[in-house]
Amino acid sequence: MQYPQPHTGSYYAASANESTDFAPLDGAVKADVCVIGAGFTGISTALHLAERGYDVHVVEANKVGWGASGRNGGQMIGGIAGEKAMLKHHGAEIAGLLWEMRWAGNEIIRQRVQQYGIQCDLKAGYLDVAIKDRHVRALREEYEYLKNNNFPHEFQIMSRQETRELIGTDAYIGALKIMGNGHLHPLNLCVGEAQAAVQQGATIYEQSPVLDIEKSATPRVITENGSVSADFVVLAGNAYQFLDKRLRSQLFPVNSFIIATEPLSDELIAEINPEDLAVCDPNFILEYFRLSADKRLLFGGRINYFGDDPEVIKMNLKPRMCRIYPQLANIRIDYAWGGTIGVTLSRVPQMGRIAPNIIYSQGYSGHGVNVTHLAGQILADAIAGTLERFDVFARIKPITVPGSGVFSKQMVALGMVYYRLRDLL
Repeated sequence: MQYPQPHTGSYYAASANESTDFAPLDGAVKADVCVIGAGFTGISTALHLAERGYDVHVVEANKVGWGASGRNGGQMIGGIAGEKAMLKHHGAEIAGLLWEMRWAGNEIIRQRVQQYGIQCDLKAGYLDVAIKDRHVRALREEYEYLKNNNFPHEFQIMSRQETRELIGTDAYIGALKIMGNGHLHPLNLCVGEAQAAVQQGATIYEQSPVLDIEKSATPRVITENGSVSADFVVLAGNAYQFLDKRLRSQLFPVNSFIIATEPLSDELIAEINPEDLAVCDPNFILEYFRLSADKRLLFGGRINYFGDDPEVIKMNLKPRMCRIYPQLANIRIDYAWGGTIGVTLSRVPQMGRIAPNIIYSQGYSGHGVNVTHLAGQILADAIAGTLERFDVFARIKPITVPGSGVFSKQMVALGMVYYRLRDLL
């Protein structure tokens, strides 16, 4: 059983605009749709459905945005992990649809922020950086892809010197700036969307871990003190889903960690990131960073660690930050935290059914801010009877990870070694 826990000690939790306080589920209720999980996938699905007039009830084990949705790097990056695998499986006939989907989540976020007045520090601007020559070639391919599809936002390929001048480091040999991407405060976004869903008629229950789903013509979602009977159930727990062992075996739970510095001086910001861009490298064991609204550097990466001790996280990540920015060596680290993301072996996000009226989405493999919002729209479409985009994902058979539930830590450790070697090539 998964027990309710408070928000992690992140910068986001400390700087949230407000804290949610939805009552736990108590008693038996009925709904058109029951969504399990109040992260981006669940809340996006609920908001899309509520806007269409569905009676939606969301059941969350902890707090809205408690998992990866409220503690990630805050980078809003277009694209879907595993796009090449999707094209290989379906063929070139889905190329146009795939292009549309890779940016849809970003557009949904921008539209939600504007429509509902969500204060989440949304900022345009993102830099894909290159470390090796093969990364430069990949960025040039992406540049041509954007150009050939008439991408409507500014984008620019950058030399080593231009990259150095833009973000004040010699760590990279080139970059691709994409102004259609950006960054934001993820917890404030998730909470804002939850409040919008409630405004549209949705009901949210917090501190209500789901114990079981009774499968039937009208499935019943059961918690310790209540139940929701619904025509459809959406399973939206991603890496924090423990109800269905088969779905659990299709994911690698991968930990990612972030540190946040003290607020930086205007002089330092002018040196390292004057255009306020989000930055991410192309490695499997990647590093990413950006500025917060109050001028902290938020620096993240994956490390082979499974705890949550802030001092251990600082000890691992600060040297990596200082390798890129030695001028930050004496800067204080105010926050350090981590969380779990769901990674699939094929990198393709997984959508499908565990029963005719129980659907799921999971496994965004590091592209969660964008793709979860797309997924919410696709799941809402599927419930309404439109399956074109749902089937693009559902028809790709997930690869099972044997023993992932029992030996997850050992397998993640082996995976870290494997991908670190891949990064060296």
